[in-house]
Amino acid sequence: MDVSWEDAGWERLTGRTGRLRLPVWDCTAGLVVGDDAVLLIDPGSSLPEGSRLRVAAEHMTGRRVTHLAFTHGHFDHVLGSSAFPEAEVYGAVGLDALLTADRDELREDAVRQGLARAEAAEAAERMVVPRHLVSGEWTLELGGVQVLLANVGPGHSGHDLAVCVPGEREVVFCGDLVEESGEPQAGPDAMPERWPEAVDRLLSLGGDDALYVPGHGAVVDAAFVRAQRDTLAQRYGVSRARGRGAS
Repeated sequence: MDVSWEDAGWERLTGRTGRLRLPVWDCTAGLVVGDDAVLLIDPGSSLPEGSRLRVAAEHMTGRRVTHLAFTHGHFDHVLGSSAFPEAEVYGAVGLDALLTADRDELREDAVRQGLARAEAAEAAERMVVPRHLVSGEWTLELGGVQVLLANVGPGHSGHDLAVCVPGEREVVFCGDLVEESGEPQAGPDAMPERWPEAVDRLLSLGGDDALYVPGHGAVVDAAFVRAQRDTLAQRYGVSRARGRGAS
């Protein structure tokens, strides 16, 4: 690799995975480097931010980003996608139609949250939507590493996708199903009654020893994820019996 992860400002998680905490909204962008292909998870909130991610990934790997995964469809996780026009884009089933229909709302939500209107308008107009839609699980072969994309929602949104990367430690990119830098946020598209069950699926995928990467905040362990799951269940009146697993 041309530039080390640390020199580029990224946090290296395993030999093949790392992540970057983006400014302003503290979103996570993730990177998985295979022998043959490179996967970026969540391309940021605007075209300039996505372009910076693309340049950083190319400098660190010496190759272009070939695959892009959206953990869900909120503006701060998708509006940088037009910086990757040649990438194969993945998302939960139905996300393509939602993003296509809701470009105006994405733009306005970004503006309400502080993104400049011109940047928001350009990003929404040029946004790349998923072409590969995950209804259950999808395995990506990147060369030397197989990445599992799992449709674990709904919960935080109607289209929550987790990205699981095997290695010396399993890494689970959770999207906003898990948040560390603040309380989990339930917007108008959230399904709170299903959220704890979605987090149970994350725990089943990663197990007790995995590194869990929230959509916002620091990397956490299974105990943190389990505690947040219980907080969500208490907040929304969901019994554990409705969940699917990890305890």
